[in-house]
Amino acid sequence: MKALISNDDGITASGILAAKKAVDDLCDTYVVAPETQQSGIGHALTLNEPLRVNEHVLRDGSLGYGITGTPTDAVTIALFEIMDEKPDLMISGINTGFNLGKAELTTSGTLGAAIEAASFEIPTIAISQEVTRDDVKFVTGEVEIDFDFATKMLKKIAKIILKKGLPEGIDLLNVNIPANPINEEFEVAKLGKRMYVPIIEKRLDPREHPYYWIGGEPYDFDEPGSDGYELCKSRKTTVTPLKIDLTSDMSLLKDWIS
Repeated sequence: MKALISNDDGITASGILAAKKAVDDLCDTYVVAPETQQSGIGHALTLNEPLRVNEHVLRDGSLGYGITGTPTDAVTIALFEIMDEKPDLMISGINTGFNLGKAELTTSGTLGAAIEAASFEIPTIAISQEVTRDDVKFVTGEVEIDFDFATKMLKKIAKIILKKGLPEGIDLLNVNIPANPINEEFEVAKLGKRMYVPIIEKRLDPREHPYYWIGGEPYDFDEPGSDGYELCKSRKTTVTPLKIDLTSDMSLLKDWIS
């Protein structure tokens, strides 16, 4: 069996090695990821610039491949250039910081890589870990985070997928690990409304011209049963089943447009 591992934090990120460690004894692993931090890039594909593939000796001594592009680029090149057959499992992560809710899910590079793999009918896990320090988010390279619990939970769910596959109608799983988990169980949760409430900060450059930083404060109004509530309030590891097909109820539109 083979597993493809990618992310949006970059080929040298600590979380990608933690993901590899989780499944190293379950299957052959291929680590293919962007060269640099790509958070917020979503499902973007590079079409107007050349891409390069650079070999990396990872910190565990194994070989990985850095792609000078987006997470989606990395998955595409992995599947059609680096690997000689379709993997049995794809893992995107372990991301530094959670990926929750409907609003920001498609902006996540972690989910972008996962969606690309899942579109080829590869059983896929996107996995992210809540962090309590803002200084470790959105950086390229190694970060001092304890991924041991996330690694344990990832191995548990990867074993199930490798044995059973995913249920019919589910394309991928979005897994979020709390910073201080209460147990080693999975809580199946629906998507909440959003992850952050946007905050726009306006500043002036040295020539008095305005520029802007987009940031946000955590959204704090999700209801019980949603991923945001169960992760942040109940301290549970959440698993949300996702479908790539975004088609809504066509009969509603047919009635409306007639």
